[in-house]
Amino acid sequence: MSSTDSLLHSLYVMASMVEARDPYTGGHLWRVSQFSGLLADALGLPSPDRGRIVLGGFLHDLGKVGVPDAILNKPDRLTEDEYAVIRTHPHVGSRILTNHPFEPLVVSAILSHHEMPSGKGYPHGLMAGQISVDARIVGLCDAFDAMTSTRPYRQGMSIAKALDIIGENLGRQFDADFGRQFIEIGQKGTLDSIVGHSDIGMPLQHCPTCGPTIVIKRDGAPTGRAFCRSCGYEASVRMNLGQIEITPTGTKGAPADLEPDIDTTLIAELVAAYAPLVARASPPPEI
Repeated sequence: MSSTDSLLHSLYVMASMVEARDPYTGGHLWRVSQFSGLLADALGLPSPDRGRIVLGGFLHDLGKVGVPDAILNKPDRLTEDEYAVIRTHPHVGSRILTNHPFEPLVVSAILSHHEMPSGKGYPHGLMAGQISVDARIVGLCDAFDAMTSTRPYRQGMSIAKALDIIGENLGRQFDADFGRQFIEIGQKGTLDSIVGHSDIGMPLQHCPTCGPTIVIKRDGAPTGRAFCRSCGYEASVRMNLGQIEITPTGTKGAPADLEPDIDTTLIAELVAAYAPLVARASPPPEI
């Protein structure tokens, strides 16, 4: 494994471990990175830039490691004080990568993906002309995935509705040109195989006991066991007429069963696909 491969692998594992803390965001990092790559393609960006942006999309929430579980896993809407804690995650994420060899490539996506053209984003209240291309792409894709994903307090909305909301907020919450391009690829059905999935061909499942997301890995299908890391109960996994079905067994998982379960196969594929591009990438141009 080359040094680039090793560095990428460690970052993907680190980000996946952070994501595993939240029982409702399974596959979020993969989806945002995939959406970001599709938008970069549609915008005609060079392949190395696409590799850098896809990596930034996977790492954008790295700073959520600093958010307490009581806030990260709260089953209803956050208070203002709790939301203020959530808003610290871009700075925390950027600090985690201080002096890392890939810091210059991804820090703007991590630090600025919640900035908005209107200047009402965070952490710095940047205006449209001050937000990097990477942050504009990742921020848009992050918001789209949040809208189309189920949370404890609401069901995920349809792709069409989420695209309508993006269209209504062009130039304010979302970059106008990037938003229009994203809406176009969404209306073509290009995003359908990613929304609600944790990998290509692997739709998200939900705990039949308490509701949070359960990620079924490709190398774990079509049969086996899965565990909810919220309630701790086991579910059996099987294929029925080409569809994954999970059924509660009524058995509690042992501590070893409830450890964060990193998809090593997916990470290896991501490293193989993007390491050559990242090795050739330059930091995003300064605004």
